[in-house]
Amino acid sequence: MKKGIVIGSGIGGLAAAIRLALKGYEVEVYESNPYPGGKLSEIRDNGFRFDAGPSLFTMPELVDELFLISGRDPKEFFNYERLNEVCRYFYEDGTRLNVPADPEQFAIEAEKATGIDAKKVRQHLKRSAYIYDTTAFLFLRSSLHRFQTYLSFKTLLSFLQLPLLPIFSSMNSVNRKHLGNKKMVQLFNRYATYNGSNPFRAPGILNIIPHLEFNKGAYFPKEGMHSITLALFQLAKDLGVRFFFDSPVDEILVSRKKVTGVSVRGVEKKAQLVICNMDISFAYPRLLPKIKPPIKTLKLERSSSAIIFYWGIRGKFEELGLHNILFSDDYRTEFSYLFDKKDVYEDPTVYINITSKLNPKDAPEGRENWFVMINAPYMEGQDWDNIIRRSRQFIVEKLNKSLGKNIEELIEFEQVLEPRTIESKTKSFKGALYGTSSNNRMAAFFRHPNFSRRIRDLYFVGGSVHPGGGIPLALSSAKIVDGLIPKA
Repeated sequence: MKKGIVIGSGIGGLAAAIRLALKGYEVEVYESNPYPGGKLSEIRDNGFRFDAGPSLFTMPELVDELFLISGRDPKEFFNYERLNEVCRYFYEDGTRLNVPADPEQFAIEAEKATGIDAKKVRQHLKRSAYIYDTTAFLFLRSSLHRFQTYLSFKTLLSFLQLPLLPIFSSMNSVNRKHLGNKKMVQLFNRYATYNGSNPFRAPGILNIIPHLEFNKGAYFPKEGMHSITLALFQLAKDLGVRFFFDSPVDEILVSRKKVTGVSVRGVEKKAQLVICNMDISFAYPRLLPKIKPPIKTLKLERSSSAIIFYWGIRGKFEELGLHNILFSDDYRTEFSYLFDKKDVYEDPTVYINITSKLNPKDAPEGRENWFVMINAPYMEGQDWDNIIRRSRQFIVEKLNKSLGKNIEELIEFEQVLEPRTIESKTKSFKGALYGTSSNNRMAAFFRHPNFSRRIRDLYFVGGSVHPGGGIPLALSSAKIVDGLIPKA
């Protein structure tokens, strides 16, 4: 039986291992951490449970598909529900907007809260759907780096419609043009952060993202986001995939421009193909030291990072929901700090995720588990201890003002994740959450391909390669690789 080795067990690596096993390969996964999932892990302490990484679940069909193609019922492994409410927004002037998941109701509530014409919101969501329908096949489901892709009729159709899409204007410009309402522009600009980009520089085509949340739906895994990892991990094991934890790969072995296996702690592990789920900015110097790296790709601007405080809070806050955003009063300046000054603005936008709202088991009685996050720059030699201290102060002051409580007195448990630990725990270069940013209209084409042009039978999945970062795109990267690999 042919053997395939997967380096890393992030969500892309897990999906790749499952698909490889279904092709008839003997599959081994080598993971440097003592647990699977990469960023999609969890924290348990003092009776609180937190999803450590991604907190929003969209496109669940990509997870379901892995079970269905394995002949399994997804519900036997993993359960989720569609949200009735997407998010609660808090603006600096006191305006609050609870956003229903139904697009029509969202438009109505937006009109009530901000004064925008509901028709403009409906039309904007229709434009988002059009972008998705036009480009998803090319940018999300296909390899942009193979000549065969461009021979497809669907690809040709996408290219013919590209001039009709907002690829030469920024997200902010497009949102201002079509919405003309400061608060709603800020709300839709926020979607640039879903792949770690700057809405004042990222192309308007990124307005595809609201379609995923509103038209296709936002979901909640009933046992938390980490249950996605556990379900896929169990499925992979059921298919015969073998996992080796605390087992960092030293090198990808190559002979005559073909992969022959990997070296793990100095021991050679032979294989007919290798799939790398490590950030390519680490993979080339560490695992492929004899191979000339793709310099231009590795020099691309990194995405933003994050500073996350996991707080066990004494008390209940009825005004907060599962997903909450407390906006900065000056979004442009906030993003200028992130990408130009490589610092955190004194009035950061604060995101709070509270899973105990829907799953009371995630916090002790009378308490809530707050995942409190702000966007942060990628690592560039900053004084992170100082930035984290200042950021915590900014966040507490903002929450005190918005919620009318002394939050500091209510914090019973605290743990912090920041760019340095994001890099060390998940091998994300410079702590960037999504690999490279999309602050260039050609960013999608500049991302690293899902295969090596120099080494046969070497493939790449995960957030640092095409089509990008985040759970849906990491899963898509594994599906693209699946289409490149023949059956064993």
